[in-house]
Amino acid sequence: MAFPTLPPGALVPPGAPGIEPRWTSSDKSAVGTAVSVASRVWFTASHGILNEIYAPRLDMACVRDFGFIVTADGYFSEEKRDADHQVHAVEDGVPAFRLVNTARDGRYRISKTILSDPEREVVLQDLRFEALAGKHSDYRLHALIAPHLVNGGADNTAWYGDFKGRPMLFAEGSGRALAIAASVPWLARSAGYAGFSDGWQALSRGEELKEEYHCAPSGNVALSGTLDMEATEGRAQIAIGFGTQPEEAALRAILSLEQGVEPALKHFRNGWRDWQGGLLALDEPHEPGQLNRFRVSTGVLATHRDDASGAIIASLSIPWGFNKSDDDLGGYHLVWTRDLVETAGGLLAAGAGTDARAVLNYLSAIQEADGHWVQNAWLDGRPYWHGIQMDETAFPILLYDMLLRAGEIDASGAGRYLPMIEAAAAYIVRNGPATQQDRWEEDAGYSPFTLAVEIAGLLAAADAVEAAGRLSAAQYLREVADGWSERIEEWTYASDTELSRRLGIDGYYVRIATATDSSSSLGRDFIPIRNRDDGAAVIEADLLLSPDALALVRFGLRSADDPRILGTVAAIDAELRRDLPAGPYWYRYNDDGYGERNDGAPFAGSGVGRLWPLLTGERAHYELAAGRPDEARRLLAALEASASDGGLLPEQIWDSEDVPERELFLGRPSGSAMPLVWAHAEHIKLLRSIRDGVIFDMPPQTVARYVAGQPPIAPFTWRLTDKRTVMAAGRSLRIELSETALVHWSTDAWASVTDCHTRDTGFGTHICDLPTKMLGPGIIVFTIFWTARQQWEGTDFHIEVI
Repeated sequence: MAFPTLPPGALVPPGAPGIEPRWTSSDKSAVGTAVSVASRVWFTASHGILNEIYAPRLDMACVRDFGFIVTADGYFSEEKRDADHQVHAVEDGVPAFRLVNTARDGRYRISKTILSDPEREVVLQDLRFEALAGKHSDYRLHALIAPHLVNGGADNTAWYGDFKGRPMLFAEGSGRALAIAASVPWLARSAGYAGFSDGWQALSRGEELKEEYHCAPSGNVALSGTLDMEATEGRAQIAIGFGTQPEEAALRAILSLEQGVEPALKHFRNGWRDWQGGLLALDEPHEPGQLNRFRVSTGVLATHRDDASGAIIASLSIPWGFNKSDDDLGGYHLVWTRDLVETAGGLLAAGAGTDARAVLNYLSAIQEADGHWVQNAWLDGRPYWHGIQMDETAFPILLYDMLLRAGEIDASGAGRYLPMIEAAAAYIVRNGPATQQDRWEEDAGYSPFTLAVEIAGLLAAADAVEAAGRLSAAQYLREVADGWSERIEEWTYASDTELSRRLGIDGYYVRIATATDSSSSLGRDFIPIRNRDDGAAVIEADLLLSPDALALVRFGLRSADDPRILGTVAAIDAELRRDLPAGPYWYRYNDDGYGERNDGAPFAGSGVGRLWPLLTGERAHYELAAGRPDEARRLLAALEASASDGGLLPEQIWDSEDVPERELFLGRPSGSAMPLVWAHAEHIKLLRSIRDGVIFDMPPQTVARYVAGQPPIAPFTWRLTDKRTVMAAGRSLRIELSETALVHWSTDAWASVTDCHTRDTGFGTHICDLPTKMLGPGIIVFTIFWTARQQWEGTDFHIEVI
């Protein structure tokens, strides 16, 4: 069946291999799956039709879209373009959906219930076609399906044929297959190449489907079928099955059809009711018929979860997918460690501790040998992009600590995670505090957000190793954390700038500042902005702002009323805040280019950054920390107001005049990812934080050490990657190296010399603490002998004591 023998009279459709394959809209109105490991299929919907369907893994999109075309004499209408759409979940927290598409010309209505079969890899549609003008027999209903098996529209083969005498539609590619069965007969079937010989081409010209187009090999293909709806008064059930072989996919589709939609929906409902029933009651008051937004968010988080591994992807969407070729294999259906931990925090906040712990187990399994996690990965841990983001190495430590404090990990089970924590802490110590990429995956240097997560992670790791009896190791990690916390202002706080003078403030924390070997203090360096519509640009680091700086409060390193934080808030609001009718929203940073272009055209490597509802949720957490719960609730309402009609939270919302032809409206979701799972996790955490009156995921270690208390003075640390040249008197000098060495040093220009052997910290660093606390002003000079290599560094280094 993989490549059928063509029957007499069959023709190979013209137009091979079809137009360039593209994905579809990322503006999802629904996402769903069953609470069942047996199902292994996930679906999305937009514009009233099924969009990407993923099987048998969350990172394997297999269908671009599946919609219907209605024809009559001299009439052609496509439901996704020519109808008004409504979407409703079958009940709160149960992500099966009823889609209602009413033709704008008033001639027909298509209603369908969509869900995945809890027992197998099948998506079901329970369909009803109604003629609102004329007779039912005047119309023909045609299914149109675009296979994109295993993340690609190229090199798919489509055909129609029979399985055990049952007429079906088939496609296969990249080792996967799909089969489509209907509960009513097919009046006609066809396979063709997209844009040339697919069913849409024939039907739009007023022709019937071309059944002589029996098979379309190796290309961007489409399947079409005309359904016989007469005998059933416009009702039909359709099953889309998936498998490794066409026969397997066909069998699954037929089994689901013979079982029927109602039993599948009952099983589907019960699974989700049981899962939702185990969560905390964070539901907000709402009228009957209104969205229960808490249950929408919990459903979104669980829908993006792989039950078998514990992994959660960033989104079942591909931002601006309709404008992207299949070269963009990953889209957002990949695992980002940062998003994953933020999402696990949302699950924990909702009371789904078991699911949050499964995330930690998954992270432990895919950690790289050197201790870090890759920028993003497929479900099985294979890297997709290879950038290094230091916060992504610290976040899993914080997840462990949250689970431990929540009682989801007991003392007897904590030891299994100690190797993961030690390896991650070692990677941070060796490679931090500067990051190759900030949390927006764009620039290198010192980022307040990354610093906050790293320092909090090191303190949590210190607690873990101390609990295991390694007291000196814990002390070392705390000293590193203290030293980095002490220097946050040196690295990222700008004062007496053009902006600060204009705003009448002392200064503010910047978005990111470049790190160099010889000078680590914030200077007037330049940060590249590579995603602008007007080409590559740069901006001075001391004028580059971001709400990221509020992470210093969120993660407990600075108090909400710290004058430096207050100045930063004033600067952020002056430059990045936009008040819309629903409330305030913020941009990621000034001159951001990740968003639609000025005219609303989709982002394609450059554009203009738009407003992020996620940042409104983060700001609400800051307001709660500042003791303003009413303002936090107002921002919660603004966050929720940015959602789609179905309650899905977008990555970005449109911030300019309406562009109806591009479906862009002020304050409504733009063409970026929707839903953004991270935003739904932030929504849940905000509900929990408001209920509890404290920030749910604020680490207690940092608050106790840097806000409520005062840590001991940390050693003054010198590294080859951070060659500091001036030290205040009264500090001990720590030389921190990547391998064992002897430090040869003097305080009198080599008239007398002392040797200090480094000691192994156990975290991939070797330190030598020089007894310099009693030194007065002067010069310390030293050099390094690498003992393993038996080699001198060959350079004298100088530090002035003042």
